[in-house]
Amino acid sequence: MTYCLGMKIKDGLIFMSDTRTNSGVDNVSSYKKMFTWTKNNKASITILTAGNLATTQALVSELNGRNISDNSRALELFSQPTMFQASKFVGKKLKKIIDGNSNDGLRADSSFNATIILGGQIKGGEPRIFLIYPQGNFIEVSQDNPFFQIGETKYGKPILVRGYDYEMGFSDAVKLMLLSFDSTVKANLSVGFPLDLHIYKADSFKEGKIKRIEADNKYYSKISNGWSKALKSAFDSMPNFPIE
Repeated sequence: MTYCLGMKIKDGLIFMSDTRTNSGVDNVSSYKKMFTWTKNNKASITILTAGNLATTQALVSELNGRNISDNSRALELFSQPTMFQASKFVGKKLKKIIDGNSNDGLRADSSFNATIILGGQIKGGEPRIFLIYPQGNFIEVSQDNPFFQIGETKYGKPILVRGYDYEMGFSDAVKLMLLSFDSTVKANLSVGFPLDLHIYKADSFKEGKIKRIEADNKYYSKISNGWSKALKSAFDSMPNFPIE
């Protein structure tokens, strides 16, 4: 399993993903699930991947143009005029890869499924984030749903729902996302460190701050321990249930 999160705030976009993949408790590995393409002063696009590793690696390889010999191949993604068109482009590629792995025409694609978060900004448009399904269709973040999660989503969602604010700055947004990941890591062994982070500032059209966060990161340890203590303190401050 995995956990990836893309969030939109007033100042831009933030992406975070874990790196753990496993096929049982005795076969745990780490693979990068965040990929960014930039064309300075033109576009910056980031994708987060969850699902079948062979499918997601094939998708990233195609987006990098490794199936084409021409040296300008990698610019195919940047030929899309809007983020909507880029999402449509990636969705078609994802569906084609999944369909190509079906066995003898049978619908065996469920075992090859993958889900994608795609976000970024292309000049002429605003920063946008899309959730792309295995079928190739997609939806966009909105005021009612300002972030997307893929993978093991249930443990980290409550803190996001309660703590999110469109007006928050990057620092608070990253703190909120780390707490979401902290809840998920503690509840599910299939999600684990290190975590990858990308902060994209609106209208910069370039790769933003990218950081890999290890389990022993001092800031993460501080907020993880502090959140545990704060929850315990809040719990203790609540009135006891009246039992006769």
